[in-house]
Amino acid sequence: MRNKTIISFLFLALLSIEVSAQCSMCRAVLETDADGATAEGINQGILYLMAFPYLLVGVIAYFVYKSRKQAKKESTT
Repeated sequence: MRNKTIISFLFLALLSIEVSAQCSMCRAVLETDADGATAEGINQGILYLMAFPYLLVGVIAYFVYKSRKQAKKESTT
């Protein structure tokens, strides 16, 4: 079973499909920008928006871990 998973993952990783991740308006603005400041700003905005879901999941996972550890400690005593 593990070999099938590894082979499937490698196949999907090697299979690359070029996609356009911007709307047409953003793409037009970025293509006409000469110094690249707008592109840098959009990239930083994407990173900013991407960080919060990971932080939220991390905080929730921490509290779940903490509560399970506390429940396990109480059940053994």
